[in-house]
Amino acid sequence: MLHIYGIKRCDTMSKAMAWLRDRHIDFRLHDYQKDGVPESLLADWIRRAGWQSVVNARGTTFRKLPPALTADLDDGKALALLKAHASAIRRPIVDLGDDLLIGFDAGRWSKVFE
Repeated sequence: MLHIYGIKRCDTMSKAMAWLRDRHIDFRLHDYQKDGVPESLLADWIRRAGWQSVVNARGTTFRKLPPALTADLDDGKALALLKAHASAIRRPIVDLGDDLLIGFDAGRWSKVFE
């Protein structure tokens, strides 16, 4: 079964989950806020995709953080930031094993799932 990582009450997540349901693709939601995110998983995503792809720098949570936390990010600082502020993780993230889908892009998802 497909695991989709994100926050249930997020507009982008709602679109992504509706897209999956419309195509009868079974999935299980892993809600960052409810279920947390294991550090090992975050570290793996950062290693595979780069912290710039995993951090939701345009989101409200990130923008409201003190500049001292968001300046000069690198892999380690981004990992610490995301551990402390899970809502600053991009969403959705779907781990396909050999690839990560980060963010919802219907065109890309169509190429992967259809």
